Amino acid sequence: MKQSRLLSYALALYLGMGAAGADAAPDAQNATSMQSANSSANTNAADTKTKSTDTKTADTKTASEKATDTRTSDEKATSAKAPDAKSTAKPDNAAKNPADNGNDPSNNPAFASSVPAPSLSELLSDPARPSDNAIIEAMQKFEGKTVAGINFVGGSDETVPTARAAISMRQGDTFTENVLSKDAESIMVTGYFVDVYPTFEEIPEGVILTYHLQEYPRFQGVNFVGNKIIATDKLQEKITLRKGERYNSAIFHKDMENVEALYKKGGYIQAKIADMSLKKDGTIEVKINEGILEGYRVKGNTKTKDRVILREMRQKPGEPFNANKARRSYQRINNLGFFEDVKTRLLPGVEPNSVVMEVEVKEKRTGTFGIGAGYSSQDGVLGMISIGDTNFRGTGDSIFIMWEVSGDDTDARGYTFSYRRPWLDRRETAGTLRLYNRTYQYNDYDTNGNLKEEYMRKYSGGEVTFSRPFSELSTNYVTVRNRKDRYIKHITTGNVPDRSGDYGSDWRSKNFGITRSVIFQHVTDTRDNIYEPMTGGRVSLTGELAGFGADFNFKKASIEDSRFRKVGRSQVIATRLAYGVGQGDISEFNQFKVGGQDTLRGYRDDQFRGNRMCLATLEYRFPVISKIRGALFTDWGAAWNDGFRPKDFNGSYGIGVSFNTPLGPLRFDYGRGKNGGRVHFTVGGAF
Repeated sequence: MKQSRLLSYALALYLGMGAAGADAAPDAQNATSMQSANSSANTNAADTKTKSTDTKTADTKTASEKATDTRTSDEKATSAKAPDAKSTAKPDNAAKNPADNGNDPSNNPAFASSVPAPSLSELLSDPARPSDNAIIEAMQKFEGKTVAGINFVGGSDETVPTARAAISMRQGDTFTENVLSKDAESIMVTGYFVDVYPTFEEIPEGVILTYHLQEYPRFQGVNFVGNKIIATDKLQEKITLRKGERYNSAIFHKDMENVEALYKKGGYIQAKIADMSLKKDGTIEVKINEGILEGYRVKGNTKTKDRVILREMRQKPGEPFNANKARRSYQRINNLGFFEDVKTRLLPGVEPNSVVMEVEVKEKRTGTFGIGAGYSSQDGVLGMISIGDTNFRGTGDSIFIMWEVSGDDTDARGYTFSYRRPWLDRRETAGTLRLYNRTYQYNDYDTNGNLKEEYMRKYSGGEVTFSRPFSELSTNYVTVRNRKDRYIKHITTGNVPDRSGDYGSDWRSKNFGITRSVIFQHVTDTRDNIYEPMTGGRVSLTGELAGFGADFNFKKASIEDSRFRKVGRSQVIATRLAYGVGQGDISEFNQFKVGGQDTLRGYRDDQFRGNRMCLATLEYRFPVISKIRGALFTDWGAAWNDGFRPKDFNGSYGIGVSFNTPLGPLRFDYGRGKNGGRVHFTVGGAF
């Protein structure tokens, strides 16, 4: 339909601000489900706009009828000449959905945003403007004529040169409706004009074309309304137009995109410019909808109570939704260790541009039970039973009890009990109680890995730990400990004589007795997942003060830093550095220990002991198959008694494999050091 081309010049008026598509996509790090839900929520909000009614009505009309519509009222004139965020893309291909992503008439990515058009009803008041039908008839009448001249009226010396430079039709060219429409569009794209329309004068040589320009007023400032999260002065910093300059819709549109980008940079992906109104005096009011989180919905939990999940959420209902806090909430729920899978997504809320965050979990077994029994003619009946649950009765509390019995009081026997409550109050104070009274067989090795002595050791007592977050990623701990260590009996002689008699009395007095201490610890943990970290790190500072009328008086301090860096799709480079110093009367059981699964693989447990310690680990972790990961590692460590410089470093290298089981992570490592190779096993991950 040839007449439809006429409206191209009218549609060019939309480009005064640039038609907007659907809301900008959330941060790329958000889950796909969150992205799609975000779009759904924004669409829901967009459907409530009253301005979209006029747009949808115009979609079914012919070009000439649309042109007539733009002049029936100030409100319709505004929608025809200003870039409504829900406006149609082209007159012959109008978008049916007012939230359609493909509705930018310029097809210019710079204009693709959620920024709406300003209301211009106060500015559109030119009584001399001919009707759209009259313009259509004139364009058809002069099609093919020679352009004898081109004039610009209504503009100033400041804007007319810009308008003249924007057009492609020149004096002497053949007049065509198509070129005129594109030129009118190009003039509007400059951003200086509220309205542009042509008039024609026929002369013997052809036709004189006159563009009538209506300039925007001079800019006087912006009034932001509805912003609570970001201060007005921070938003004003994004405005590049200066007071007294000619208002330019293209520049201001870019400024508003930068305002929205500022919100999204802070994680407020639902925030958007809701409405704008440009006044005759050059001031513009910008209304911001920051996108409210209406609440939460929990699904899939049959054992775990809702409150255990909801208390991990980092933002409260009624606050503007923040993707960074949502991501942190997701990490905290995963780190509880109660679920095989956690999914989050956003659902549209009741109010426009509001959301509800849905959390769907798949629970896993958190309880453990173990039992063992035997008989010997020397010891009689032997038995062990243990039971525990890291999510006791679905409350998030953790409990563990182990009891061991044998035929003689000097044989392996005793109990261990621990109970942890992670939320004692609303400030996330956590409390842990540990009680123990165990007798067990201990193998004592020298620094070459040779057996010194095998004997029965008993330790009894308890400790209480309280912790409270210092910040979102940092926690302070304090532990009070009272423990008694006793030498029970000699079992096997190694490369030193039996130390149960007079020969070992001095050694026993220095290493067995009562230890009372207070331990302070500060931990900063930025790992994305504490069980299988891919990014982030963990830094701990620990200090221990012992004495308080007990047998040992000493001070210890240590620092440990673990880092995780993702390489490729699922590979991780893990590093660890640790250093510690001690001073005073420190027993062997209170000294720093190096050797074994947790410190220096390829060596025996506690093979190296001292008042100083240094550790370093480099590990490459990679997936093998589902729920199984492999590792290549090298460990280095030393323990010594004086000076601050490490002495007698020992190293190892090896391979490892970890399994993600319903009982938790299981880890096997084979390390090879100077004394040969050793296999290590642990329940849980490596550092």
